[in-house]
This record gives sequence, structure tokens and C-alpha cells, in this order.
Amino acid sequence: MTTDEVVEHFIRESLSENTRKAYRADLAHFAACGGSLPASVDLVARYLADHADTLAPSSLARRVATLSKVHDANTWPNPCRSEIVRATMRGIKRVKGTAQDQAHPLMRQDLFILLDTLGNDPRAKRDRAILLIGWAGGFRSSELVGLDLADIEEVREGLVLHLRRSKTDQIGQGRKIGIPIGRTRHCPVSALSVWLGVLSVDNGPIFRPVDRHGNLQPNRLRSDAISTILRNRLAKAGIASEGYSGHSLRAGLATSAIKAGVPTYKVRAQTGHASDLMLSRYVRDAGLFDGNAAGALL
Repeated sequence: MTTDEVVEHFIRESLSENTRKAYRADLAHFAACGGSLPASVDLVARYLADHADTLAPSSLARRVATLSKVHDANTWPNPCRSEIVRATMRGIKRVKGTAQDQAHPLMRQDLFILLDTLGNDPRAKRDRAILLIGWAGGFRSSELVGLDLADIEEVREGLVLHLRRSKTDQIGQGRKIGIPIGRTRHCPVSALSVWLGVLSVDNGPIFRPVDRHGNLQPNRLRSDAISTILRNRLAKAGIASEGYSGHSLRAGLATSAIKAGVPTYKVRAQTGHASDLMLSRYVRDAGLFDGNAAGALL
């Protein structure tokens, strides 16, 4: 490799594959709408205004971030730092609002209802392990499907799962997540043990596709499969699945734990949130009915 190729390689590896895909999609859309690089201030501002009615403010903000990153990386004058572009974004946010649709948290009681409806076939055993490990570990979907058999460590209290890399840990520093032996009929450690018995291999990904005949596939389950699995299982349990996604497992643990009085620093230790500020929406949602003013009067 030449020096330039080495530098380019490490710059490319500084971003996750999902981030690179998002950048490519953003730039492709910008180009398809008449954009060119390097872009002028007026071109970016007009692009934002033209799509204010079709894209969410959060999506437009991501497009601006992508364009800004590309211009900085190429040492081009950055139009995204101009007051015209910033003012355009502020105006869009003010007119359209910035509230985002959040995944419904899968609360503990609904998780148990869902689990009680699962059968005993290979796919059900896999899904039970996915739901319980995903919920107990507060995992993101990408983290959950990224787990390998080598990441499991058995300890007296349950399991330690070694998370090698995550959305907020792109340099691979790693983090350990404790999965305790459950005290209820739905134990995440037992559920994973049952699934590993079905898997019956020594290496590779923990969670893999299972076809409708119960045959296991060797490849890793896709991240978006977690949302599909959860919504399908909710529907079969008679629970409306709209608004749920793979993030509902992580949100459900955080909200349920805070509601149960678990200190926020303990919740953050499990989920990997950097600060209480990042947990604030779960704290707010968990406490909506605690000491509710209307509840004291009606």
C-alpha cells in the first residue's frame, strides 16, 4: 500500500459500515436532487427548503452532517457552517417541530405475556433467547446480533457477555454486560442455554436465521430481523405491534428498571448510556404516573 492508501484505509475504518451506508445514501439523494460537490451555501440551503415537507427535521439534520463531513474531509469550504444554512435548519425545526417518533418500550409485563405464548420449536427457542437476552442486556439490535459464541463467559451469578464493539464504541474498547440468573419463570440465562443446545456449534454468531422448517442457517441474523421478530411475536400474543421495534427491548429494560427504582447509574452500567441526560426520556416516561397531580385529585 502507498502512504495515501494506508491513510485512506484507516479513515474508512474509523466509520462503521452502517455509518458509511448512511453517508452514501445521503450523498446519493443530494446528487439525485441536483446537488454537486463541493456545494455552495445557496445550493445546500435550497436543498433543505425543497425537502422540508417530505423529510423529517432529523433526517435533514443528518444530511447536513453528512455534507459537512464530506466537505471537511476534502478540505473544501464548508457551506454547512454558514449562517444561511444554519438559519434554514432552525426555521425548519421551528415550523415542523423536532419531536421524533420513539419506539414503544417493551415493558416487563408485556414481555412476560409475549414469552408465555412461545412454543418449543427451534425458532421459538431462538426468539425466546433473543428477547430475554436483548431485554436483560439492554442491547441495541446491532449489538445483539453481533454477539459470537466466544463472547459468552459463564460465571456463578449468570453470564458475562463481552460486547466487542458498539455504536458508541467504534474503536473496539469493549464492554462487559452481566446477565444474571433470573428469579422468575423467564430466565435469560436458561433461555440462552436452551438455544445453544439447539445451535450445537462451538464458534460463530449466536443468533442465526431459522427457516420455516426449523433448519438453522450458518450466517448471522440481520439487525432489522430483531424488529420483525418482536412485532410478529407481539401480534401472535394479541398485543398491537405498531410502534415497536428492536429498540423496544433496550427502551423496555431502561424504563422498567427506572420504574422499579433502580438507580440510573446502574441502568447506565447495563445499557451503556454515557450520562443520565441520555436516560432522561426513560426517566420521564417511567415517572408519568408516579405522584401524578391528576391522580391525587380524581
